[in-house]
Amino acid sequence: MPSAKAIALSASGVSKQFGSVVALDGVTLAIPASACVALVGESGSGKTTLLRCFNRLVEPDAGVVCVGDEDVRAVDAVQLRRAIGYVPQDGGLLPHWTVQRNVELVLRLNDVPDIAARAQHSLELVGLDPATFGNRWPRELSGGQRQRVAIARALAAEPGVLLLDEPFGALDAITRSDLQDAFAAIRERLRVTSVLVTHDLHEAARLATHIAVLRRGKIEQCGTAAVLVAEPATEYVRALLRRARLTELETAM
Repeated sequence: MPSAKAIALSASGVSKQFGSVVALDGVTLAIPASACVALVGESGSGKTTLLRCFNRLVEPDAGVVCVGDEDVRAVDAVQLRRAIGYVPQDGGLLPHWTVQRNVELVLRLNDVPDIAARAQHSLELVGLDPATFGNRWPRELSGGQRQRVAIARALAAEPGVLLLDEPFGALDAITRSDLQDAFAAIRERLRVTSVLVTHDLHEAARLATHIAVLRRGKIEQCGTAAVLVAEPATEYVRALLRRARLTELETAM
């Protein structure tokens, strides 16, 4: 990955076990500012565990995780999470709060000014009219609309880092494509450093500047989609690309 840019996120020698299961095994990864790195691999490869190390939802057994040049262990976990946008797989909206209040969540916790206006701007950013959707309840939204609200909530406080854990995985193909387009447009506009967990190599190639392929808690290869296709570093990467029938790749934003 490029070394000239400032590094926004890094993991160095990170390992994590859950009982006898090795989730991460000495993972090292550096993510430049404004990049979008997709973490791909089979279930159990360590993708989500690595993602959650960056906001301390998972504490590594060994190694160092940094946001910017600061070790996350030196930062209060609650304050760290409030400074990083996070979109879980199911969106994580609070069902007893309206859309507007859900988007305001981190803004309220951070006690910033102009909470309502900022939340409304964030809704507009993801393609939802605040006047139409602000007073609705999560149960009144489609799956795609709920994920848009979850992304709006993650972006409302203008974080420098955005973590997304399979945010489009449970959606139908048309809705998923629409959300991918929306995310690509947001990335183009905000240039927020992003980490995206996905099982879908086509999604990774479409949205990410770099792809990190994980297997059994290790990174097999990390590079642009074009490099992975042209020069797969291991037989596993080659087989993964072949199974996905990935021969022509869209360039990332």
